[in-house]
Amino acid sequence: MDTNGSSALQISVLVLNKFYIPMHITSAKRAFVLLYKNSAEVVHSDAEKFHTYNFNDWVGYSVKNNGNPDDDVIHTSAFEILIPRIIRLVNYDRVPKREVKLNRRNILLRDGHRCQYCGKKFPTSKLSLDHIIPKSRKGKTSWINVVTACNACNTRKGGKLPSEVGMKLVTTPAIPKKNPVILKKIRSQKYQIWKHFIDINALPVDEE
Repeated sequence: MDTNGSSALQISVLVLNKFYIPMHITSAKRAFVLLYKNSAEVVHSDAEKFHTYNFNDWVGYSVKNNGNPDDDVIHTSAFEILIPRIIRLVNYDRVPKREVKLNRRNILLRDGHRCQYCGKKFPTSKLSLDHIIPKSRKGKTSWINVVTACNACNTRKGGKLPSEVGMKLVTTPAIPKKNPVILKKIRSQKYQIWKHFIDINALPVDEE
């Protein structure tokens, strides 16, 4: 798939450490910076075999192998380059944390982009995060106290408990056992290569 503009640079790329252990997900823009600086190399599968490429070799490969409908391509003034699905940090040997990072994106994905008070699904721009026990009442920012809420329900609840305004949660919030970002990506055909490196039962990676 030909891709143009800034949206292409935000496409997800899996980052491995030097031992091929998954670390996190980064953007294509950041991946290309690391490749250009020789801090990383592309890990690519071709006919069930894995190969690695530095930046210049990847440019050459892209010129010869641009045509797969699942590929994403960035057009420059000099050449077209495929967006890699995986890069490997050639000198980074740290081991990643295994817990799923608590952030806005992961909470929205855990809750399926549905308001946990009215149960309706909304676009990201119309959703916010709500502390079930408000921070003004010493409510913690944790997986079990923060949920997705639409703007209307969040405004209605305000700084009160749900029971005080006649509201109920549609589901009980919980700590995700699997990384919701990875689960979403890995369902797509273009990210199937990730399965060779990710244990989907553990998913020890976080969104960068």
